[in-house]
Amino acid sequence: MENLIETTGLCKRYEDFSLEGVNLTVPAGTIVGLIGENGAGKTTTLKALLGMVHPTQGSARLLGKAPGDPEALAQVGVVFEDAYFYETMCAEQIDKVMARVYSNWDGLLFREYCHRFELSEKQPLKEFSRGMRMKLSLATALAHRPRLLILDEATSGLDPVVRGEMLDLFLDFIQDERNGILMSSHITADLEKVADQVAYLHRVGNTSRLLFQEDKDVLAEQYGILRCGRAELEQLPEAWKIHTRQNAFGCETLVKQPNQVRTLLPGAVCDRASMDEIMQFYAGRESK
Repeated sequence: MENLIETTGLCKRYEDFSLEGVNLTVPAGTIVGLIGENGAGKTTTLKALLGMVHPTQGSARLLGKAPGDPEALAQVGVVFEDAYFYETMCAEQIDKVMARVYSNWDGLLFREYCHRFELSEKQPLKEFSRGMRMKLSLATALAHRPRLLILDEATSGLDPVVRGEMLDLFLDFIQDERNGILMSSHITADLEKVADQVAYLHRVGNTSRLLFQEDKDVLAEQYGILRCGRAELEQLPEAWKIHTRQNAFGCETLVKQPNQVRTLLPGAVCDRASMDEIMQFYAGRESK
């Protein structure tokens, strides 16, 4: 399967923050969700892929080419959380501007998306709601028929109806199995609905690393939330226990090998761990 994005040992070091050794892939026909705590380097990773920042070490390939390559960028649609056009512009003006930027710009398709999203072509952006602005950004990203979408918090702050519309559009986009999406989001419920794989950037102190990239369904087999007493917990190998929270009713622990845990402790409760819970427990471990 072709990888639309591929990084090897990607590092970006700043004076007060270091992103280290990121090995990330986005296969064609998939949506990869990029998750992580605030400041874990998600946006830095996306900017490195687009050639907006230069890696300190390692390499990245975007559609088989180096980041910033014009031929590759022409096939990429990008939506950043706060990257809007001038507020005095309207969709009609944006259409004309983008037609000069992209040789493969499809004005008819852009207007079709505006109609689908119920966006006025003459209304200035300063009168748009946040949801309308994000819809316009997505219409712009899609109107030159890209193979790859790179989305940074594209659904953040939107109401559930608008988010649902966007998620449906993302699923439609990858029906052509040549296409793919890399989507960073704090709304893990969205990723649980549409992502095929999840990549977790985890920050410890001033350093962030890619903790894992896994198929979403595989995560359910790798992690669980165990609820039991301290005596039962001590029966487990230390390597299976990520972090434990003590409460009035006993222990709550993020564990690996949940199926084996259930076999070893048949009387305990071991539920599936959500993406939010995985991040919360890993963050709790580092704060000890």
